[in-house]
Amino acid sequence: MALGKYSRVDGRKSSSYCSTVTLVVFVALCLVGVWMMTSSSVVPVQNVEVSSQENKNDVKERLSESNESTEENTSSESNGSNESNTKQFEDNPGDLPEDATKGDGIANSEEENNSNSQENTNLPDKTTENAMEGDGNQEKPENKQEKKEDGYSETEDRDSEAGEKKKDADGSAQGDSEEGSNGGKSDSDGGENRSEQKSGETEDPLLKEKVEQKQGKKEGDGEVKGSASDEVLPSGAQSELLNETVTQNGAFSTQATESKNEKEVHKSEEQTGYSWKLCNVTAGSDYIPCLDNLQAIRGLRSTKHYEHRERHCPENPPTCLVPLPEGYQRPIEWPTSREKIWYHNVPHTKLAEIKGHQNWVKVSGEYLTFPGGGTQFKNGALHYIDFIQQIFPDTAWGKRSRVVLDVGCGVASFGGFLFDRDVLTMSLAPKDEHEAQVQFALERGIPAISAVMGTKRLPFPGRVFDVVHCARCRVPWHIEGGKLLLELNRMLRPGGLFVWSATPVYQKLPEDVEIWEAMKKLTKAMCWEIVAINKDAINKVGVAIYQKPTTNECYEKRAQEEPPVCKESDDPNAAWNVPLQACMHKVPVDASQRGSQWPEQWPSRAEKPPYWLLSSQVGVYGKPAPEDFTADYEHWKRVVNKSYLSGLGINWSTVRNVMDMRSIYGGFAAALRDLNVWVMNVVTIDSPDTLPIIYERGLFGIYHNWCESFSTYPRSYDLLHADHLFSKIKANCNLMALVAEVDRILRPEGKLIVRDKVEIINELENILKSMHWEVRLTYSKDKEGLLCVQKTMWRPKEVETVAYAIA
Repeated sequence: MALGKYSRVDGRKSSSYCSTVTLVVFVALCLVGVWMMTSSSVVPVQNVEVSSQENKNDVKERLSESNESTEENTSSESNGSNESNTKQFEDNPGDLPEDATKGDGIANSEEENNSNSQENTNLPDKTTENAMEGDGNQEKPENKQEKKEDGYSETEDRDSEAGEKKKDADGSAQGDSEEGSNGGKSDSDGGENRSEQKSGETEDPLLKEKVEQKQGKKEGDGEVKGSASDEVLPSGAQSELLNETVTQNGAFSTQATESKNEKEVHKSEEQTGYSWKLCNVTAGSDYIPCLDNLQAIRGLRSTKHYEHRERHCPENPPTCLVPLPEGYQRPIEWPTSREKIWYHNVPHTKLAEIKGHQNWVKVSGEYLTFPGGGTQFKNGALHYIDFIQQIFPDTAWGKRSRVVLDVGCGVASFGGFLFDRDVLTMSLAPKDEHEAQVQFALERGIPAISAVMGTKRLPFPGRVFDVVHCARCRVPWHIEGGKLLLELNRMLRPGGLFVWSATPVYQKLPEDVEIWEAMKKLTKAMCWEIVAINKDAINKVGVAIYQKPTTNECYEKRAQEEPPVCKESDDPNAAWNVPLQACMHKVPVDASQRGSQWPEQWPSRAEKPPYWLLSSQVGVYGKPAPEDFTADYEHWKRVVNKSYLSGLGINWSTVRNVMDMRSIYGGFAAALRDLNVWVMNVVTIDSPDTLPIIYERGLFGIYHNWCESFSTYPRSYDLLHADHLFSKIKANCNLMALVAEVDRILRPEGKLIVRDKVEIINELENILKSMHWEVRLTYSKDKEGLLCVQKTMWRPKEVETVAYAIA
């Protein structure tokens, strides 16, 4: 009996043992099959629930290597199979393989009663995905990369929980699981909490950052590279990252979470080799390298002709960044900025103390206010502007007179209010004891440059300004043979006006009478005609208006050739570092020559090729000159209207001061003329001289060499546009110095648009990222690229002393 009983027990044990072995073998084969299928699957990342399939495979590998019980493994796999097949049809349009979501049951085994919440969790991801697809020309691999990062934190936390859940149940690995599950604790609580994360209410700073970056990306309209991956990962790592695993992504994301800003800076510098320092100079936040070269100024033999106010560019331009004034904030928008600006943006009060009684500028709490007055128009610039037209109706502001040069402009209220008459004014004044007057003008949204009438020609072509204005500008026009007035004659269009409002016009003091007599003699010898002279009863100042001749008849009838007529070889358009000449250029008389006729009235002159552009001339782009002009204008109208205005995410209401750093015909500026902006067109000295064409169409600009700094204050412009400039500079000059100059003249939150070769675009993108600029768009096609970036408030902490700029 005992033996029989024993036999029965042994038989039962043997049968149970065989069943167990069979089950183990079956489960093992299933696991191997699942592992092989999933490891060979290529799964596009669709949403958070099925994102980062590699991560789930990684979990399975860890599970298979652990010594968990067969029963638990079997239960987990069967649950995962049932639930994942259901989810496959709920969340996926159908392109995922059946086994792609097999492991989700491990993370969701406690969430069977929360399936509705899980379905809701997927909705925000689908919305985000659709929005991303709507971005147009985005590259799929980069979308895949961004999706992995956006879904990383939640996926990693569920997988960590899944991998450690069994140990937690036994109390054997509680500490091991905390690191992986704390950040995603809300995930383990169910889909409801994950929905909160997706709506931006999570306390996880990384997820919050991702939501903000996604929102910013949507606003960017047409962004090609995701800013999220650019900010979280070291710059330049995007291509390599496509071959990396999610685990490696996770390491980067964790670093970004732990120290979002500093780690990015150091990693970017380590990878790119770019590091930046703050300029330590006497001028501080107002530093202009070519005007604050104190070492060169100290070496000048004379300052009699304002040589110390002229450009003295350092041999090695600075590559440090100019500091911001303490308390700097986004400038007030136009047109409110014409009346007031933030005091802390231009923290200077000396001019208010000196000129406050003349209504130049006043301090009012946290603002500097501009009542619109000036030395000669205390009761407002508009009354003064209308008075000029009243005494000489042919002035015709905004029709005949479109482009004006205001010499000794002060805070540029004259030019600022001429905008109301559809007139564009180039205001200039030296960087002198009238503290920051040009900086006040630019902060107000009024065109201005720092320049002085000293020993060299101003950087403008000959015969381009319709009107030149001087309201008590303190320029001694009459001395040394009238050399300075003859410079105005060079720049003034035949038939153009010189408006002079100064004490010699209306006061009878001995000094004033002496100057008036000298001016009367000089202007007569120059064949200028006084067409109007009158005194304003309200402002109690006198205005004299002179007109330049339109023929050479007067020159030929002069009894004395003083001042002399310039030699035929003297080019009136040559203006870059050319010494002043005390001579007059003859008026062009050939109908095909520029200056022989007055341009068409504004605004028609903006669109039509100038009369002196001939079909026999070859344009910059190889077509007959008039066709070249028209093609350029049509090109920029198309680019501006179809791309710049709507495709770059730029709020153009915040843009006022614009610079085209390498202009040809002024087509970009002309395409923007219906906006409330003005454009400084820069024609580089090594480019075809098309600046006269720009003036002819009622726009303005300046000659410049971008191997040197521009004659403007820091933080002058809201938007810079560079069309194939950087590639040319890199071949001849210091590219890093130009980047530092761009940073200097662009305002924080200002935009830079670059069109150039792809290799230049890529290099610039890395450089600007090292300066903490935000990349809003990169695009490339046929080896040509487009880059749109935004400057930030970031400034480096290290300091570099610029020896030649220290007093």
